[in-house]
Amino acid sequence: MAKASNEAFWWSLFSAGGMVAALLVPVHIVLNGIAEPLGWVSVDHVRALASHPLTKLYLFILFALPFFHCAHRFRHTLYDTGLRAYQTPIAVLCYGAATIGTLAAGAILLTIH
Repeated sequence: MAKASNEAFWWSLFSAGGMVAALLVPVHIVLNGIAEPLGWVSVDHVRALASHPLTKLYLFILFALPFFHCAHRFRHTLYDTGLRAYQTPIAVLCYGAATIGTLAAGAILLTIH
């Protein structure tokens, strides 16, 4: 019998993170990097919007999924460079860093009032 694998779970986070990074991150770059500094969007309005619980959930997903996308891509890049013998430590390091980044993003989002 074949060994059970959790690879499908990590691939789903990878693909969801890639989708978020490709579609939503550019929108936020335009809003926060161009529209807000030029005064097209009010800073007070952005602050009020960011304090809403649904916006916090959205921002949490916006940060968390690309962290896991990056972790999965970096893990397989390290394997491709010849470090396949260190599969477990690499997986723990990559996904652990993504988890820590996700928890940090969640903690920061909870401080927004």
